[in-house]
Amino acid sequence: MKRAVVVGMLLVPALGIPGSRNDGFPDGGKLVYGEYGRPATMDPITTNDMVGLRLTELLFNGLVSFSPKNEVVSDLAEKWDVSPDNRVYTFKLRPDAKWQAKAGGRALSADEVVGTLDVIRNPKTLTPLKAPYELVADARKLDAETVEITLKRPVVNALGRLSFKVVPTFALKRPDFLSRDDPFVQEPAGTGPFQLTQVTEEGDVVMEANPLYYKGRAHLDRVVLKPFADRNVLTQGLLFNSVDMVVEVNPRDIAQIEGDKRFNLHPYNALSYAFIGHNFKNPHLAKKEVRQAIAYATNRQEMLDSFYAGRGTLISGPFAPGSWAYNLDVKPLPFNLARAKDLLASAGYTKTGADGFLTTEDGKPLQLTLKIPIEKENETVKRVVLAFQNYLRQVGIKVNLEFREWQAWKQDVFVDHDFDMVIAIWNFDDSADISTLFHSGETSAWRNNFLGYSSPEVDALIVEAKTTLDREKQRTINQRLHSLLAEEQPYTFLWTLTNYAAVHKKVRHVELHPFKFFTFADTWYIPKKDQ
Repeated sequence: MKRAVVVGMLLVPALGIPGSRNDGFPDGGKLVYGEYGRPATMDPITTNDMVGLRLTELLFNGLVSFSPKNEVVSDLAEKWDVSPDNRVYTFKLRPDAKWQAKAGGRALSADEVVGTLDVIRNPKTLTPLKAPYELVADARKLDAETVEITLKRPVVNALGRLSFKVVPTFALKRPDFLSRDDPFVQEPAGTGPFQLTQVTEEGDVVMEANPLYYKGRAHLDRVVLKPFADRNVLTQGLLFNSVDMVVEVNPRDIAQIEGDKRFNLHPYNALSYAFIGHNFKNPHLAKKEVRQAIAYATNRQEMLDSFYAGRGTLISGPFAPGSWAYNLDVKPLPFNLARAKDLLASAGYTKTGADGFLTTEDGKPLQLTLKIPIEKENETVKRVVLAFQNYLRQVGIKVNLEFREWQAWKQDVFVDHDFDMVIAIWNFDDSADISTLFHSGETSAWRNNFLGYSSPEVDALIVEAKTTLDREKQRTINQRLHSLLAEEQPYTFLWTLTNYAAVHKKVRHVELHPFKFFTFADTWYIPKKDQ
């Protein structure tokens, strides 16, 4: 997942003493940050949305973490040893790491590390982490502070892939697996710099500095997540001082915030992209020609320029741009209405009804429903989907738009698979592992291959990419995957955007992790005069 595996013993000194930081920065003050939407769950195992994943970064720690340069560094494990065959990793836990008061304030034990992996791998646990941690063959406790994790096979950059957040399994309703009805998912406790204290009736998530944090308590007294159902209201919340920070600024509001001297804009290039996904249970979308026609009929550059001020890049395939696995030789399909119409004709759609739409064999209009995850019709997203609807109308496909509240959309998509098309964004780490998205074994409830996409060739390449230890061979395999999936078009691949966080200037020492965001939030501070 991240940098090269270190063979032998690596010792990283502890950063500070609990209760004290001694870095010269003041303690105190509150940070209220705004997010679009609220997390369905707040534990690091069942969470599958970015709002929740960012939140868990404040509450939990992993065995290892990442530096600002994205290098693997010590976290709950203060040192580790790797066997000569790169399969056995032995972690020595920090003696000063403690669970938050809500979990009893007791010392972290090897039992919880082993237990967390057991919970993740238990078939009864519905988690997006199943595929990433199928590489673990065994995890066992050697003593109270030592854990041995054995991999099924050597894996490229395995150390970074063992950065899972550790949970207090003794606090779960059933310590062997985690379900969404477990109280822990809404009232979690970890070892992180902040601890959950309250979720208000309005959905605000209130966290306070954890006095037991092994690095010393965070500088900020309190961090509050304030969820918004509308991106436009979110920006207004920033401008009218109801929040101090917006994690992801609506692109159309960047210029307005940029001109306000109260705020700093922090760009961060998350490995992410937007897409329109096609349900392979739909007999029309099961045809490759139809999916290709949709891509050719969609003027993505026009949408990117018009709705996002061109602050992004069109993409051609399943890996995030900027990833080492992205195949630059595969170009995005161009806007070409004539080509789209030819493909639809070759798929058997040659007749047009009185309303101008193509007809199916039974004489009904060729129509598809696009489900949009939104509580209130955000203006930018609304413009994108209206433009998409219009583009497809020009080639004879009728698109019905259905706006769904976030939780209802996730139920439709991830559980019931009740949709024709969806528009969404994937956020990645840098492992270039797309197995959860496109492997045929990842199609059950709460798994990420909600399209029902299946290809024996893609499955074989995914497995080969995960089992090789040769980074260049892995790159070659991934580039073949990129080429295949660009041809298959299970998604209409849209674009990657440059993200911007807007932060009030009173908040200092702000450093963002590109896809975890809050990794370094324990060092953020507010000067005494601004608290």
